[in-house]
Amino acid sequence: MVSINALSARIKRTFEGAAAVQNLSPIAQLRRTVLSCLLWEDEFYEDGVQVADRLSEYASRVTIEELSALAIEARHEAHLRHVPLLLLVTLIERGRGNPVVAQTIERVISRADEPGELLAIYWRKGKRPLSSQLKKGLAAALRKFDAYELAKYDRQHAVRLRDVLFLTHARPKDEEQAATWRALVDGTLPSANTWEAALSSGENKRVAWERLLRGGALGYLALLRNLRNMVAAGVDDTLVRNAILARKGAQRVLPFSFVAAARQCPQYEAVLDEALSGALDGMTPLPGTTIVLVDVSGSMLEPLSAKSWIKRVDAAAVLASIIPGVVRVFTVSEQIKEVPPRRGMAGVDVVLASQGHGRTMLGKAMDAIRQFAHDRVIVITDEQSHDFVHPPVVSRAYMINVASATNGVGYGRPWVHIDGLSENTLRFIEAHESGRAT
Repeated sequence: MVSINALSARIKRTFEGAAAVQNLSPIAQLRRTVLSCLLWEDEFYEDGVQVADRLSEYASRVTIEELSALAIEARHEAHLRHVPLLLLVTLIERGRGNPVVAQTIERVISRADEPGELLAIYWRKGKRPLSSQLKKGLAAALRKFDAYELAKYDRQHAVRLRDVLFLTHARPKDEEQAATWRALVDGTLPSANTWEAALSSGENKRVAWERLLRGGALGYLALLRNLRNMVAAGVDDTLVRNAILARKGAQRVLPFSFVAAARQCPQYEAVLDEALSGALDGMTPLPGTTIVLVDVSGSMLEPLSAKSWIKRVDAAAVLASIIPGVVRVFTVSEQIKEVPPRRGMAGVDVVLASQGHGRTMLGKAMDAIRQFAHDRVIVITDEQSHDFVHPPVVSRAYMINVASATNGVGYGRPWVHIDGLSENTLRFIEAHESGRAT
């Protein structure tokens, strides 16, 4: 006879001890690991190597079509860079001879440094031959980049762009591209007018920054990350503010980047707040009343990366602050506390200051909100509840997972489980309720 203790030991649990969902499908396991993962970065409960190894294991269990679709989604909807490349490696290994491999590589690769990074990950455990589909996919991806993009990313990496050209035997699409590739191989491509090149050329830093801003030659993420440097150089304040509000390329920037920029340069918080609100552009307010539960427990205090100013709790708070419609916001840790439903930076501030960071009493919080009238509940968390989570009392319930921990609690009816750190998770909710989500 099997003992009760032995049965209990086989129950899947969160890292804090609550019973987790027991039988996730392979694609659900892979999605929760992928869409909130910054590859090889440590999380609160697991180190980056463990997460990456589990990702590769789960990727081996799904269909080729599921793996392809998730790699494309991770790059172009979740705006992740390295995780999609690791998914491609598994796709390459499993899909030999399948044309979907080359097609997916071409679609995923969207920056000229990514062909070399893909090969570096492919060879991380030792060099090996390139499959025909890998060669075809890389060759097709290379044809997407012009001389400026190639020059911008032709850096002294282990695998350089000219190495990729030689290895794939890529054919240019026309004579102009053939000339560009010859210059790339010969090392004679004109230097790209990037902010890095401008600042290392000896040009006055204020003049260089202002020239880049006026010419629209500065990417939006580079703009946000360099605000402090621009202030130090004395860059014209109006130019900086106009560039922030222009939001050129902002659709590829995750919402928490605005918070990171505001913490580095508080004098721009108001204009950054206005730009952050642009994430709501085109989103229809959710009908009725939405209760939002934001996990502020200790495990959410882990930085997103070793170099990041931002923690997972910041990312959760930002998402809560841009949910469209009538909302009531509660934070969850040892207690459940209601906070004012403020938008943008103000909303982030009230969430972070609401209470201490202890255990995740998510079950207690779900029970507490039963007394309040609401039409839907949105929970933003790493799902590592300490106590049992009863099903919601409303039919529209969403669990937004912002970490890659092995097990979670927000699955099964009526939960709609969403993984990721992007405002696209909120767009999905609106699309789901309007019948447009697939």
